[in-house]
Amino acid sequence: MSILYSVEKGVATLGISRPGKMNALTQQMYAALADGLERAAADDDVRAVLIAGEPGIFTAGNELADFLAAPPSLVESPVLRFMLALARFEKPVVAAVTGHAVGIGATLLLHCDLVYVAEGARLTMPFVRLGLVPEFAASLLLPLRAGHVRAADKLLLGTPFTAEEAVSMGLANMVVPPEQVVGVARDVAERFNALPASGVRDSKRLMKQAQARLVEETLLEEARMYGARLGGAEVREAVAAFFEKREPDFSRLGRGD
Repeated sequence: MSILYSVEKGVATLGISRPGKMNALTQQMYAALADGLERAAADDDVRAVLIAGEPGIFTAGNELADFLAAPPSLVESPVLRFMLALARFEKPVVAAVTGHAVGIGATLLLHCDLVYVAEGARLTMPFVRLGLVPEFAASLLLPLRAGHVRAADKLLLGTPFTAEEAVSMGLANMVVPPEQVVGVARDVAERFNALPASGVRDSKRLMKQAQARLVEETLLEEARMYGARLGGAEVREAVAAFFEKREPDFSRLGRGD
């Protein structure tokens, strides 16, 4: 198992720990993340959740072979279970982005309440470059946070961005030295021990309720389109180019592929 769950001083930590694979996420890991959120939600001693990765890498996104072998198709699929569990989570969620964050490693930050990013981290949302579409309601939330033109640069072109840009775009609170990012995020998460739990939950619910239904609708529509595209020619070309260590060539594909 590559998801570590622990509780200390009122904070449940979900640690992504698969360093040999750049913390790439498998279906089993998504299930463990969803289980961890459900466990934290039911534990009255947990006042906040901290999501963190390994030094130098938050997560490289989906494990490609695993994802292609078992693409998400139902709400009960592990990845959608995790997405919905995080989007609906009522307690505060703090993220310590310990290094590079790719794909869902970047989009999940849109559903965290407080985000701290290590200096030198690079975030990327390369969905279109892979022949796919955005996920985790990023097509809705990123334009709302960053504005349409900046979101188009990150989602349509897949342009990587720095920790400093993540702050300026509204994805993160602060850039922190790499060796301090987990400690800073944990200190922030522990501050919720001194606050009234129900007041925090009600306030978070109020902050999110205007968009909650639209977020879920967008998330599920993205998942439908994402799954439908996984078997398409554009994705096959992108995957072949990845394994062959070359640039993909989409010029010979028709508009309907």
